[in-house]
Amino acid sequence: MPLIKGGRFVDDPWRALADDEPVPDGNHFIVTHARWLKERETLSALPVALGLRLPNTVHPTSLGADLDRFDLIVLTFPRFTDGRAYSQARLLRGRLGYGGELRATGNVLRDQLLFMRRCGIDAFEVGERALAENWPAALGEFDLFYQPAEDGRPWIARRRAGAC
Repeated sequence: MPLIKGGRFVDDPWRALADDEPVPDGNHFIVTHARWLKERETLSALPVALGLRLPNTVHPTSLGADLDRFDLIVLTFPRFTDGRAYSQARLLRGRLGYGGELRATGNVLRDQLLFMRRCGIDAFEVGERALAENWPAALGEFDLFYQPAEDGRPWIARRRAGAC
């Protein structure tokens, strides 16, 4: 699946493991939340970059001190009308201070990329048609915002106050 990161299409170094699949030699693996709960100690001891696929039904604060163990957290958008992963992203970036990669997967739509980015998501798994439709351009279609957000862009009230 194509991956947008840093405003462009990139190769994906991560490999998703099935719950029953043994961890192969190498690096950059994504495990499900269910597998993490079952094999936490074993997976924590591995000297690899570890990613977590977090269901949108799981509150990010439940990760506790384990949060620092993950280099990547994948947030799922099962339907475009289900915005729980937006809230997860804001909590992870803002309240919990997560600094690793946040990736959106599932029903990721072009017109939502900028809003996902504003919530702190910095990588997007998109469908094959995205290659022909210039999806990375969606991240720069607006440059003024009325709300503060997690992407670090200044918002209008700060600009008016001369803070930027």
